[in-house]
Amino acid sequence: MTKRSDTLETVLLVVEILRRIPRKPHWTTAGQLHEQLTNCGFNRDLRTIQRQLEMVSSQMDIECNNTAKPYRYCWLEHTQGLAVSYLTAQESLLLRLAQEHLRDLLPAHLMRAMKGLFEQANRTLGPGGTAKLEREWPGKVRVVATSQPLLPPKISPPVFEQVSEALYGNFWLWLDYENAKGRSSEIKVMPLGLAQQGSRLYLVCRYPDYDNERILALHRMRSAKASTLTFTRPSDFDLATYDDKGNFGFGDGSQVYLRFQITEIAGHHLQETPLSRDQQIESAAPGWLQVSATVVDSALLDRWLRGFGADVQAIEKSDVEPTDAVRDADDIPPAS
Repeated sequence: MTKRSDTLETVLLVVEILRRIPRKPHWTTAGQLHEQLTNCGFNRDLRTIQRQLEMVSSQMDIECNNTAKPYRYCWLEHTQGLAVSYLTAQESLLLRLAQEHLRDLLPAHLMRAMKGLFEQANRTLGPGGTAKLEREWPGKVRVVATSQPLLPPKISPPVFEQVSEALYGNFWLWLDYENAKGRSSEIKVMPLGLAQQGSRLYLVCRYPDYDNERILALHRMRSAKASTLTFTRPSDFDLATYDDKGNFGFGDGSQVYLRFQITEIAGHHLQETPLSRDQQIESAAPGWLQVSATVVDSALLDRWLRGFGADVQAIEKSDVEPTDAVRDADDIPPAS
């Protein structure tokens, strides 16, 4: 999940850079773009912006004036930048990938704003276009499932639009929510983050007068309405940290020291992709490995261990110092 998220953010970053490069005779610098992107929420260092500019200027119709520092960039005179009727094959491929992978991770109004560009990109890469190699590329790469693939649950388009707009603008959000037990409640929440886990989308939020986070499934939202009232985003919340603590694995953030035995065949991948930085693997009985690691305890961990069946045995968990996160995604307080 982390690698995929990083890739999608890079794609979006490049698109935003391309949109902000002016057409000749106007110029921009990496420093100016860095300031603009920082104001838009892209927390990348200046060197990252410089690397992306070097890449796009070598692949697209972008001129780099390197006769003096700082280097200056502009689209060539015969182009009008990214937002024009003509897109190069490389630009079209970039937009095609962005459309495919960012569909459920961008606010609805941003997707609508880029609809014209997506359509142009699809025409460029269509059967009648000349960009044969670029048209073939999406068929050469794929993100594959690590578990049994499931069809995504149905999410109401109006619900997704209201949720994404409230999250984007830091607006309070009113929901008619039905939890996994079938209990419905009208609730007011502070939207803090949107996460895709497999085929499902989840909203991380807080309730009024509560300082801990809850996880709500978008497909269980029967209706949603973004308020016109804004809130101040909590400075103590970070979505990446929240994920790292195992909250999306249906745990409470507490860690355990895990020990188990696994057959050499089933456990070979753990030598390449360890459970944690302190993981240790030793030989056990003939054909078996002894694995130990400090991990976040969660239902997802238990499900992963059970998935090996008879290839895993002697599972032991011992306590380590607990973290401060205790969550109950379906414990809904009265609306306020």
